[in-house]
Amino acid sequence: MKQAITAEQITKWFTIGAQFANVRITDEPKQDSRADPVGQGSGPDVSSVVKDGAEGGEKSRRRELLTGPGTPPPPLASYEYPALPITKNRQELISLVENNSVVIIRGATGSGKTTQLPQFILDYYSEKSAHCNLVVTQPRKIGASSIARWVARERKCTLGSLVGYQVGLEKMATEHTRLIYMTTGVLLQKLVRAKSLNEFTHIFIDEVHERTEELDFLLLVVRKLLQSNSRYVKVILMSATINCAEFAEYFGTPVRSQMNPAYVFEVDGAPYAVEEFYLDDLRNILPFRVDPAHPDDPYITVEMYNVAVSLVQSFDEMEAKDQSRAEQGGGASLPERGSVLVFLPGLAEIQYMQEALAKLVRKRLQVYPLHSTVSLEEQNGVFLVPVPGYRKVILSTNIAESSVTVPDVKYVIDFCLARHLVCDKETNYQSLRLTWASKTNCNQRRGRAGRVSKGFCYRLVTRDFWNKEIPDYAVPEMLCSPLASIVLKVKLLDMGDPRSLLSTALTPPNLSDIERTVLQLKEMGALSVSSSSQKRFDGVLTFLGYVLAHLPVDLHLGKMIVLGNVFGCLEECLIIAASLSLKSFFAMPSLQQLAGYRSKLAFAQGVPSDCIAFVNAFKAWYTSRVKGELRHPKDELEWGKENCIQIKRIREVAELFEDLKKRVSQFNMDVTESSSPLDYTSLHKQKFILQVVIAGAFYPNYFIQGAIDEELASKDLAGNDPRTTIQVRNLPPFAFLYYKQLQSLFRQCGQVKSIAFDGSRAYVEFYRSSLRGSCVLPEVSLSLLLAQQRLPLYLQVHPAEEVEARAGARTISHLKYARVNVDFQSQSVYPVGVLSSSLDPDKLPSSQVFIVNITEVVEVGHFWGFQADEVSMEKQRQLTTVINQRELQPVPVSLYPNLLCLAPFYETHTQTEPASYYRAKILHIMGSNVEVFFVDFGNTSQVPCDSLRELPADLLTPPFQAQEFAIAGLAPSAQSMILGDQWSSRARNRFVTLVNGRSFIVSLYSILHGVMRVDLHVSTETGDVSVADLLVQEGHAHSAPESFESQQSHDMLVSLYQDLKRGTFTPSSTSSSWKSRKEEEKQLINSLLLSFSKTTYSAPKSRVPVHGPSSPHKVTFYNMSGATQCRSVAIERDSINSVLVNDHPQDKHERMLVAGSVSLNASGSCILLKETTLMPLIHGLPALITMLFTPIMELRTDEERTCFSGALCGLGTNSNSQEAVLPEHDIELAFDVKFDVEDITEINALREAMNRLACDGLNGIRYLCPERISSLQDDARDRLVRLFCKTPSREDRTPVYYIKPKRWNQVDPSQQMEVVQKDNDRTKGVLFQLHPVTLLNM
Repeated sequence: MKQAITAEQITKWFTIGAQFANVRITDEPKQDSRADPVGQGSGPDVSSVVKDGAEGGEKSRRRELLTGPGTPPPPLASYEYPALPITKNRQELISLVENNSVVIIRGATGSGKTTQLPQFILDYYSEKSAHCNLVVTQPRKIGASSIARWVARERKCTLGSLVGYQVGLEKMATEHTRLIYMTTGVLLQKLVRAKSLNEFTHIFIDEVHERTEELDFLLLVVRKLLQSNSRYVKVILMSATINCAEFAEYFGTPVRSQMNPAYVFEVDGAPYAVEEFYLDDLRNILPFRVDPAHPDDPYITVEMYNVAVSLVQSFDEMEAKDQSRAEQGGGASLPERGSVLVFLPGLAEIQYMQEALAKLVRKRLQVYPLHSTVSLEEQNGVFLVPVPGYRKVILSTNIAESSVTVPDVKYVIDFCLARHLVCDKETNYQSLRLTWASKTNCNQRRGRAGRVSKGFCYRLVTRDFWNKEIPDYAVPEMLCSPLASIVLKVKLLDMGDPRSLLSTALTPPNLSDIERTVLQLKEMGALSVSSSSQKRFDGVLTFLGYVLAHLPVDLHLGKMIVLGNVFGCLEECLIIAASLSLKSFFAMPSLQQLAGYRSKLAFAQGVPSDCIAFVNAFKAWYTSRVKGELRHPKDELEWGKENCIQIKRIREVAELFEDLKKRVSQFNMDVTESSSPLDYTSLHKQKFILQVVIAGAFYPNYFIQGAIDEELASKDLAGNDPRTTIQVRNLPPFAFLYYKQLQSLFRQCGQVKSIAFDGSRAYVEFYRSSLRGSCVLPEVSLSLLLAQQRLPLYLQVHPAEEVEARAGARTISHLKYARVNVDFQSQSVYPVGVLSSSLDPDKLPSSQVFIVNITEVVEVGHFWGFQADEVSMEKQRQLTTVINQRELQPVPVSLYPNLLCLAPFYETHTQTEPASYYRAKILHIMGSNVEVFFVDFGNTSQVPCDSLRELPADLLTPPFQAQEFAIAGLAPSAQSMILGDQWSSRARNRFVTLVNGRSFIVSLYSILHGVMRVDLHVSTETGDVSVADLLVQEGHAHSAPESFESQQSHDMLVSLYQDLKRGTFTPSSTSSSWKSRKEEEKQLINSLLLSFSKTTYSAPKSRVPVHGPSSPHKVTFYNMSGATQCRSVAIERDSINSVLVNDHPQDKHERMLVAGSVSLNASGSCILLKETTLMPLIHGLPALITMLFTPIMELRTDEERTCFSGALCGLGTNSNSQEAVLPEHDIELAFDVKFDVEDITEINALREAMNRLACDGLNGIRYLCPERISSLQDDARDRLVRLFCKTPSREDRTPVYYIKPKRWNQVDPSQQMEVVQKDNDRTKGVLFQLHPVTLLNM
């Protein structure tokens, strides 16, 4: 029996040993196996079981482990090589490497080429006391770090002394390191910076078959430098599955006018044989019929999944036969259950397969998914030894091809499929498409088996399909990936223009792709768009481009860092860049997706932005660590669990954040340490500036919120409040019987206040947990997210016949789809008339104009109060007297929010005087105190929990006297929104000063969702003034239209009060017969509910699926560029904005959404947006943002040229053909507010202010002192806020769409005023050109 691999052994593989002793060299490999049973033939990849960055205590021990700078390295030892296939060719390989400039080595996975060959060279140079410096590249961090550990352990040396590694942020190496493993990207960055290979004597490039964009460019750079200034460096290319002829020709050397190809050496043998099987070979052992695969339509059929499941089942039988033969041969051991690795193309396929295997209960399987979105904790199970008697089954994407190696895999099942990035030619957006994997990739997958014993590989295609249809090699990434970062590195190399240099690549990219990339870099500002650099395949590198070329992040994120420095929010931008560069630290496990979304929503703090949620979550974690609250790892993990944050990932973000901070400091961009926390105004101003920076960084990924038909949406939601209500459909007959089930379905979303049943629909309303704020409830968003998960919602129901039979002789057919309301606060279920009016004169003020006593200001224009007329005041006095004459009892139940009770009100804060009791509702429980809301007055107070008393049932009957009010036709101005959370502190203070604690005469405009919308007048020195007009004049607010429902209510109220005045009002639903009929229906409903609640009756027999939840106010978006009008736009499920609800449908101005990344779905029919930010609803903001960050702009005017009607923004035209150079990214704006010449001048002034902090030269940022930088940042911030907070506000205008959309050069040059910006030695490589101003006829 082979020894099982234990977790302890895995740990030992990476234990860093002491310095080693001299050992005798033997030319022949040692014949007997090593003590470690896994070491035999396992090669480097076995070590990959340790995840990157998971050293645990290793990092804290670095001071002890690393050789100090003054200490010499340990002596290079004579070394006994392990028994691997490559060892027998040691001398031959050394000779080949030393006598050839480039050598190509092909050897099976596990032959030892990655770990042993560099050591052969190291020891050869040691023997002759010559200097050497070797570098070995790996495509992934996990490979580089774990192989370096493996080699250091083999040589019994300290990791970081003789042998080290460098991956991204992490470096374990010293000046004495002679063999270093690093990622492809790290070496590429070093070579581009040095423009030479001479730092190293030998460069080993491993896994060259992968043909990534980075690897192909590294090969290009190495080849170029070999031919120029690094002729004596030795280059060794290695792979298990390489097209040797192609690489040999590429690295050929000219000999006598002929190209002599590079030398190719093949290493024979592999640790253990791997037997291959195809579908043809399985027909004898598995009874199935499968339709042949189609080369043009790759997908997995249900039958093919069944084949894979049957295979897993058959392994028990196969191993039993092998065991039987072994016992007959004289050996006796327990059967070993080999692990199975199944290669699937994506997460959906993994989940399907996981469900299929879950049905094999008796087979004792431990199934582990392995995918990039699987949390780190879940991944760890893949590397553990299974429970005795169980078989481990790993369902993996191509991540297990070479990044992760599980040593005990015996069986590989390969569907021969992969998902590859494909670039859409029309939009240039990328999408992941299902394709057939190449033979190269499939052979890599086969190599995952056979590490510790004989392996088996099952390819689920026929042998004929494999030979004829499966491509030999994967399409090189350089042909299908964006080339932006590569082109920037070409510019840094300064070895020619991008087209010339990239044409020498192993597989040169298309010329059109290079041209497009250059254009996109100009659009971003990385290459200059000035007329002198209008070359199709080239451009002048700007300061931004130079910075981007040195940062290890996506180019848009690099631009965000530069803009963040310009506007004084560098720290936040570094956090965002680090967070979006790595896997999201927000844990969104499938079973707790609502909890993960709720956490992300909470961290966003009211700003609908994924980026800002990352910033706030990171700062919360970082602050808690600094305060010492997360001193112990257990506390930190608990904090992560509570907040749905993966601690390991947020630590990785912290490392990248620190690394980026160091990298940008070389450009004189430093994070300023803030000594004191920001006040309310400064905090919100900073948030707004950060949102603008995010928008600037992600130009032109701009989308506009689609309009909603208010009238239709209102009818669809039956007049309910879209901010608190969702609807469900497809309800069964007598649905009101199942209201508790419906309530429980939404319990995970929030506390349900009421359910209104109407036909086959129901409207579920949630409690507003606080009096403050009037935005869409998180509960509504969570409910809509529930629908996105596509988990079916079911009700357990009784057949309609059974319900009717239970009613006995009474007729209840009219209740099948009746309108029934369920109020959970009063625990009542009652029918509602079809024609019953929402306006009951008995509950309305006697006149449309009445007196209100304001008791609590919620927000500007939003307050609570009560009617202060004599009749109302008398009612209150009588109620108070009745309450305080009673013998009051303590509350008999545990306290909870929204519980109705009696609470004391103290006139003073001392709470010593005896207080009167009033009807109240609990808002929040805070330890031994509660915050209560007095339902007859409208104010709030904090009182001790033990002071509350039970509210007698008879005192529930009188209607609550407190009323919620809002001022009609009022909305916050741009200034208020920028300097506060909807309203600035100045606006709030002004409103409170005007109204709080006073009585006013109000005029009732409408009643909307229980809120009285009123016109409020206040007496001033100049007479009675409308509060709304006063706030507008002072710049705190602007006039806004009322919603459709409010206008409808207004019309009804006007009509009702006129009828009351004339005495012609006739109630539609208050006749005695109607009331008695409704009372009968109520009794009937209650008797049915009581009947079905009894346990003596059988449980519901059938399940009915419920459709929804949904909202007709759910927002859709469309692209501002209009290039993708035929495709729908969807927001990624993990985004905060994936379930947006439009709570201001009456505001017809455009609202902008910015996306961090844009791609296509697999079918190419839908655009997917990730990392989204919804910008504030400031009129004219989308146009201002676009004009501010576009490279080039041409203004549109009306026919008379009296005003600007819009603008065309983009990259302009080709000077020769006059055609748009990047038409699909051009944005045609139609202004919905009035812009004038002064606005365009302000935009140019702000662009110039940005240039001062984003340019090179003697006046550039690198030569500025901190004080000057701070002064320029303040100037840029002030100009930005001033641009958006124009006073008075810009006038609204009806958008007029230009008759020749997206046509450039429509302005006569004589009518344009060019604004010239000097570009000299003192100011070079600026980010923005200044816009020309079209002159108007005044």
